[in-house]
Amino acid sequence: MAMLFFSPRAIMGIKSLARKKKTVPSWGKGAFVLAFSLFLFLPIIPWAHGGEEKNLNIALTESQAEEIGKKIWDNESAGKISGLISWNEGEDFISLGICHFIWYPMGKRGPFEESFPKYLEFAVENGARLPRWLNLHSSCPWSSRKAFYAARGGRQEEELKLFLLDTIPLQVKFAIQKLKEALPKMLAICPKNEKEKVKSNFIQLTRSPRGLYALIDYVNFKGDGTWPTERYQGRGWGLLQVLEEMEGNDPLDAFCEAAKKVLRRRVRNAPPSRHEERWLAGWLNRVETYRQ
Repeated sequence: MAMLFFSPRAIMGIKSLARKKKTVPSWGKGAFVLAFSLFLFLPIIPWAHGGEEKNLNIALTESQAEEIGKKIWDNESAGKISGLISWNEGEDFISLGICHFIWYPMGKRGPFEESFPKYLEFAVENGARLPRWLNLHSSCPWSSRKAFYAARGGRQEEELKLFLLDTIPLQVKFAIQKLKEALPKMLAICPKNEKEKVKSNFIQLTRSPRGLYALIDYVNFKGDGTWPTERYQGRGWGLLQVLEEMEGNDPLDAFCEAAKKVLRRRVRNAPPSRHEERWLAGWLNRVETYRQ
């Protein structure tokens, strides 16, 4: 598989800006350079169907992979370094990296899948070095949003920020890897009469750059839909649920409309105390970027 990397010069410049706390450059200003081999091939799944083994490959050109990484970061935090570490009001977890990986404090868990420890494992397997205080079994060192903001600018936050900066290329690779792993998981749990529809919709979307972006962004945005506790009133909101809801002849348009339906349903079904309606407009706007 082709290796994904930023130029060392770009990384050093970003680190310098982060340490000096200057204005953060965005992707749109060309602050970063992604370099790939000519193609990045992703074997999604060998699956058994009708007694026949089939292989599905995704090929991303350099510009396609760069654009997907750019859009994911833009969607999460406007491409800003300051958004690599954030703790949203009303959440019990901190969000990290360009994909806003979830990380819970010690002793706290919620319905949402904790993704940062999985990213740490992936990063270490790919040669990343962790700060001394951080290991694969660490919990978030801040017990709450209030505690995090009270400690802003401390050593742990700064070291964590630099680690996230150093591993931005791996975060893009991890985001794509998450899609690679999603299809077999979805097919394993979806009803038998939905399997062909889910698989067909997935494959159709992989055949266009915008469809690939939609898949990769959504699975990192709202999960693959297989996590058992990511349900409100028994209904999920991940990639699986969107693929199941798709209707119409145009795959991308059908995906966008299904995603909006699923997200609106999530907000309706959410516990009133979470006030998820405050995020809905932003979520729907994010889905609209899939058409652009």
